[in-house]
Amino acid sequence: MIAPEQKARLTYDNILRLSDDPDVNNVIRFLREREIVHFQRFGECIRLCKEKMDAKNIYLTNPAFDTSKIQPRG
Repeated sequence: MIAPEQKARLTYDNILRLSDDPDVNNVIRFLREREIVHFQRFGECIRLCKEKMDAKNIYLTNPAFDTSKIQPRG
């Protein structure tokens, strides 16, 4: 997921080095900035997914597996 954004940024940087047309450069800069934002959002998404996967599921418990919640009968 992240590699395509990095490759696109590199391509845009190369185009900017070769181009001297201000109109083309403005469009390429916009596209490069968009790829940077996509890269950041993908990173945030991965971080949030990892946090959710590490969190305890409070909505579903299985007493057969979660023995710390079972009170001994006596």
